[in-house]
Amino acid sequence: MNYEESKNPKTPINQQIETLASSAIDASVGVHRELGPGLLESVYEQCLLHELTTRGISTKTQVSVPVSYRGLHFETGFRADLILDDALLIELKAVESLLPVHKAQIITYLKLTRLPLGLLINFNVPLLKDGLHRFIHPALLRNS
Repeated sequence: MNYEESKNPKTPINQQIETLASSAIDASVGVHRELGPGLLESVYEQCLLHELTTRGISTKTQVSVPVSYRGLHFETGFRADLILDDALLIELKAVESLLPVHKAQIITYLKLTRLPLGLLINFNVPLLKDGLHRFIHPALLRNS
């Protein structure tokens, strides 16, 4: 099963998270329209953080996510770029093109955080709609 899903009414994501994702996409489009492609990921992250907090959305950046493996516990397995309302993961990129590893990365991040929905956003595109990718937690897809 492909974990990358288009917006689909059969998707097992509740309306509150769908609304949050729509707001995040709208904020991302606004940042991209203003700045365009070609900047560092960190610039887009700070601008998007500003847009989201201005909209009243609780947003954490560079969230340390622990990883456990066979009895070992790593306090920082990775850092999530943005987590909104403890419900939506956003991974930002500013690369020439997304690679399969970028998509695998967000799927793994969703599994480790147990968040239901993730957005992979590449700002280094002429039109942001071409850089937006939506991922649903794999367990939710198996149960639908």
